[in-house]
Amino acid sequence: MHRKNRYDSHVHRLNYHHLLYFWTVAKEGSVAAACGVLHVSQPTVSGQVRLLEQSLGHALFEKQGRGLALTEVGRVVFRYADDIFSIGEELREAVRGKVGAARAVVRVGVSDALPKLMVYRMLAPAFSMPERVRVACFEGKFNELLSRLALHDLDVVLGDAPVAASSGFRAFSHKLGESALGAFAAAGLAAKLRKGFPASLDGAPVLLPTPNTLVRRGLDHWLASLEIRPEVVGEFEDSALLKVFGQSGRGVFFAPVAIEREIRSQYQVRLIGRVQAVREQFYAITVERRIIHPAVAHIAACARERLK
Repeated sequence: MHRKNRYDSHVHRLNYHHLLYFWTVAKEGSVAAACGVLHVSQPTVSGQVRLLEQSLGHALFEKQGRGLALTEVGRVVFRYADDIFSIGEELREAVRGKVGAARAVVRVGVSDALPKLMVYRMLAPAFSMPERVRVACFEGKFNELLSRLALHDLDVVLGDAPVAASSGFRAFSHKLGESALGAFAAAGLAAKLRKGFPASLDGAPVLLPTPNTLVRRGLDHWLASLEIRPEVVGEFEDSALLKVFGQSGRGVFFAPVAIEREIRSQYQVRLIGRVQAVREQFYAITVERRIIHPAVAHIAACARERLK
C-alpha cells in the first residue's frame, strides 16, 4: 500500500515537458508554428498537449475559425507557464553571470481613467524593493481589467473607484488614498483665469474626461452648484492625451494636486487654482481580502503613506 501511494503522488506531478509544448503552441498561435520552434512533428506536439489536458482535467484550447484560442483555464495555465519558463531563462542567464537573480513579476491592470503620472507615482516604489521585481502594466477599461483579474491574469487592478457590489466580480477594494483636483492651463490662459477663480471659468475653454468617469461627474456637479458654465472644447478617455491638448493651450484641464509639481514640470503648464470639493480616489483591487503579493503590498503601503 505504501508503494502504491508513492506511485500515485508521482503520477499527479506536473510534467514540465508537456507544459513546454503547450506554452510554445500558445505563444506561437498554432501547432504548426510550434513544430517549427520545437523541431518536432505535429502529432508529437498535439499528443503532448493532450496529455497535459488529461493531467489537469481541462481543455486548454478551443477551435476559433481555422486557428486555436485559449480557454479560460488555458489562459490561467499559460500565465503560470509564462512565469515558469521566464524564470527558467533568467536562471540560465544568472548562471552565465549576466544577471544577479531572477525577478519576481507583478502584473498590474491600470484603468485608462487614471492619470499616468499618478500611476507612475504609485508603482515607482516597486522598483526600489530589496527583491528584484519586474512590473508588467496593462491598460484598459475598468471592467475589462476586473475580468482579467478574476481569471488570475493580473495580480492587481489600479482604479479610481471601488468594485461595485452589483458588478458580479468577487474582488476586494483597498483604498490607497485621495487627492483634491487642481485646474491647470498653459501660461497665457492660466494668467487670464487665475484672478477670480473659479468664477473665471465661466465661458472659458475646458478639457474634460468623458462623462462615464467619476471625476467628470464630480466636476459637472461642482460647476453646476456654482452656476459656472465653461465651454467644453474636448472630452478625452486618455488622460495623457487630455493633458497634451492642455499643454498646447487648447483649454483648462483638471488633475490631482498630489502630482502638481510633476504636471507643471512635464507639461509646462501653470496652476490656476485648487478644487477641494472634487477629490479623485485611488484603489487597488485584488481577489484576496488581504493583499498577499509582496510587491502589491509594498505598492499599497507606499501609496497610502504618500496620499494621506
